[in-house]
Amino acid sequence: MRRILLGVGGGIAAYKACELTRLLVKAGDAVQVVMTEAATRFVAPLTFQALSGREVALDLWRPQATGGMDHIDLARAADAFVVAPATADLLARAAQGRGDDLLANLLLARGALPTLLAPAMNRAMWANAAVQRNVALLRGDGVRIAGPGSGEQACGEVGDGRLLEPEQLLAELDALLAPQVLRGRRVLLTAGPTWEPWDEVRYLGNRSSGKMGWALARAAWERGAEVVMVAGPSALEPPHGARVVAVQTARQMRDAVLAELQRAAVDLFVAAAAVADWRPAQVVAGKLKKRAGEAAPALALELNPDILAEVAARADAPYCVGFAAEADDLHAQAQAKRLRKGVPLLVGNIGAQAFGSDDNVCVLVDADGVRALPRAPKLQLARQIIDEAATRLPERRP
Repeated sequence: MRRILLGVGGGIAAYKACELTRLLVKAGDAVQVVMTEAATRFVAPLTFQALSGREVALDLWRPQATGGMDHIDLARAADAFVVAPATADLLARAAQGRGDDLLANLLLARGALPTLLAPAMNRAMWANAAVQRNVALLRGDGVRIAGPGSGEQACGEVGDGRLLEPEQLLAELDALLAPQVLRGRRVLLTAGPTWEPWDEVRYLGNRSSGKMGWALARAAWERGAEVVMVAGPSALEPPHGARVVAVQTARQMRDAVLAELQRAAVDLFVAAAAVADWRPAQVVAGKLKKRAGEAAPALALELNPDILAEVAARADAPYCVGFAAEADDLHAQAQAKRLRKGVPLLVGNIGAQAFGSDDNVCVLVDADGVRALPRAPKLQLARQIIDEAATRLPERRP
C-alpha cells in the first residue's frame, strides 16, 4: 500500500482531485488530503474526507498530529507527494521557499520525498515568464512537473494550462515512483491488430484489442524512456506520454517502423502487434455485392511482411522482444518462433485467453528456456516484461 500525500490548490480544476482521490483509493493507496484555504472555496473538505476516509488537513494552527507538527509529520509519513492542481501562486511559493500555509510548509519539509506538481491555470498565466522561471527552478530542485494539458479552459479560452485528467495524473504518479531504468533510452513498439482491406467495406483482421501494447508503452514511459508506438486500429485512448503513429495495414506498420528506425537510434524494439500474416491479393473497388444464385467470391491471399524478423536482421538492430499468440503447445511453439525470428526474447501466450481481456498469463522465452509469468493485469505483466528487457540492454551507443 502506497501512502500518498495529496495537496489541493485553489483553482476550478480542484474538482479533478476528487476523482484522483477515488482512483488512488481504488488502487489500494492510502490518501491524506491537504487543502489550501482557497481550495475549500471550490470543493468542500467533506468531499475529500468521504472519498479518502481520512480527515482533511487544512490549518497550520489546528494540527491533527498529537505533537502539533503536521507540517513535518504528514510529509514524513508519505511515500509520495502530489499537488493537483498546482496554481500559479502555489508554484511561486514552492519555488521561492515560502511557508505561509500548511501546504506550503509541507513542500518545504518534503526532504527527499518524491514530489509531483500538476499545474493548472489560464493559458496566458502559464505562458508568463515568471511562471516558467518558477517551473524551471522546481524542476532543477528535483520536482516532477506533470503537464499541463492543452484544450478548452473554464474561462472559455483554448490552450495550454489545463490540469491533466485524473487517469493521466495516476500514470504520472506511477512514473514518479517507478525505477528509471530506461531514462535516456528510446523504445519503439508495435501494438494492436492490423486491418487488411478486401474491398472498401470489408477487411481481414483479428481480435486483438491493443491492451497489451498500450500497457507496454505505459510501462516503458514510466521507466523514463522516450516511447514511440506504431499502433493498428483500436478504441483505446492514446497512452499517456507516448507518441503514437496510427496505421491500419501490415505494410503501413512496416513502413512506419522503418521510418522510426531511420529517424533516430532505437534501444529497444517490442513487437507486440497482432500483425496479419496474409492480406487479400487484390483490393476490390467499392463493395462486393452478394447476389442470389451466385457463388461466393474467391479470396486469394498474399504474405505480409515479417516486421519483427526484418528489424532483428538489421545491422543496427535494437534489442528485440517478440510476441507469440498461439493456440496450443505454447512452450514449443514460442521457442520455435523465437529462433525463426532471430530474437533474443519472446513473450508467448494463448491468443484466445489474451485478446480483449484485461489480464493475461504468459511465458518469457529465451535461449535458456521458458519462464512463466502468473496471471496478472496486463499493466503488471507489461512492467515485468519491460523490466526484464531493460536488464538485457547493451550499453548505450556513443
